[in-house]
Amino acid sequence: MRAGAWAVAMACVALPAWAEESPATRSGWEAGVQLSRYHYEEPGTMWLEGSRFGASGAYTAVTPRRTFARAEGRISYGKLDYQGSGVLTNVPDYLVDVRLLAGRDYVVGSLVWSPYAGGGYRYLFNDLRGVTSTGAIGYRRESNYFYLPLGVTLRTPLRGGWVLAPQLEYDVFVRGVQRSYLSDTGLGLGDASNQQDSGYGYRVQVMFEGPRWTISPWMHYWKVRDSDLQPVGLGVVVYEPENWTREAGIELRFRF
Repeated sequence: MRAGAWAVAMACVALPAWAEESPATRSGWEAGVQLSRYHYEEPGTMWLEGSRFGASGAYTAVTPRRTFARAEGRISYGKLDYQGSGVLTNVPDYLVDVRLLAGRDYVVGSLVWSPYAGGGYRYLFNDLRGVTSTGAIGYRRESNYFYLPLGVTLRTPLRGGWVLAPQLEYDVFVRGVQRSYLSDTGLGLGDASNQQDSGYGYRVQVMFEGPRWTISPWMHYWKVRDSDLQPVGLGVVVYEPENWTREAGIELRFRF
């Protein structure tokens, strides 16, 4: 996936420059909708998978010195299928991701390189309450990720005022908190709050930016290591196992 993204970026360099001006980062408000396919897995233990629908919003401010600041966020919802200790369908799953970014445009001929960095927070909630096909009792789960995005966007002009803008990003995992509401099971266990301190993520997207509309296929990936151990009563100690998440989709945005 990374090699493919770099190939797209390098191909952009070979495209002819049809615009009169370099396609710099643009100021303004944006709102969009997303459709995606989501997969979360704890290898050898369980997985959750399904389609999601979401909405996004952003505001970008650009200075005369070609620096920019951007605030962006999205909210997404899906009803997922669970397989692990049995099978459970239509699991409600909510995701919120908010980010603050800052960067600068560097003009090279008709191309613009825009490295950026910032901070992000990702919140995920899924409601596994219910009884699976094997009689296992589920519970609610919350994930909280704090991370540092480090990325670059390459913009190259196309005909009709359109811009091709592939983007690559590495997400430095700072800290995670996983809350498991084991009291939902009715087995006499307490709720757990596990700390996660090792992992990483990355994002790849290819944006086709018009004067008002932007369409972009994208993919997000996370891998997080085992958490610490926490007692939950009755002599039971729990942890959040190593897991990975892949979400791929397409977004349509409008610029105000």
